[in-house]
Amino acid sequence: MSAPSLPFRLPLVAILRGLTPEQAPAHLQALLDEGYDAIEVPLNSPDWAVSIGEAARACGDRAWIGGGTVLRTGQVDTLRRLGARFIVTPNTNPVLIRHAAEAGLQVLAGFATASEAFAALDAGASMLKLFPAATYGTGHVRALRAVLPPDVPLFAVGGVTTQTLPAWLAAGCAGAGIGGELYRPGQSPEATRRNAHAFRQALMDHHE
Repeated sequence: MSAPSLPFRLPLVAILRGLTPEQAPAHLQALLDEGYDAIEVPLNSPDWAVSIGEAARACGDRAWIGGGTVLRTGQVDTLRRLGARFIVTPNTNPVLIRHAAEAGLQVLAGFATASEAFAALDAGASMLKLFPAATYGTGHVRALRAVLPPDVPLFAVGGVTTQTLPAWLAAGCAGAGIGGELYRPGQSPEATRRNAHAFRQALMDHHE
């Protein structure tokens, strides 16, 4: 069986929902220091275009900067101009996914069912995001893994904690997207660093 093909060195997508451009540099540095190289700024964050553009310029090839909660093709075009390297969707929209893939962006597509997963893959998604993962559980992942291509990375997103991460990985997820358990608007960069370290340690402990 083939191993999932991941573009990221660390299979943890840091979701910085609510981040502002003023806060972005310090939190970005905290994540880079902890080895994170997949950082998502959802598009319902304040002045997201500024944060993503500046992050992409600051990181260069050190990290993948992406936009999350992407719903429209125009947003894809803006993200590409800003230097984003991937997008994350909360749903399965084949037109949007195809547009992003043709623009050269990696697509982490949100889905819930096997039908949605295959529709996303047919449209050009390179990775899949079970969302909201906590609603469906690890048994859902095991069932999906029986039919999904083994080389397609599956991420659990929504309600993943340091305590539950190992169970998601054991069920067949390649990694996870971590949001509220990692970052909440207004918290200190040091808190982001501590949370990032705890998730990375949980990942490393699972693979030992």
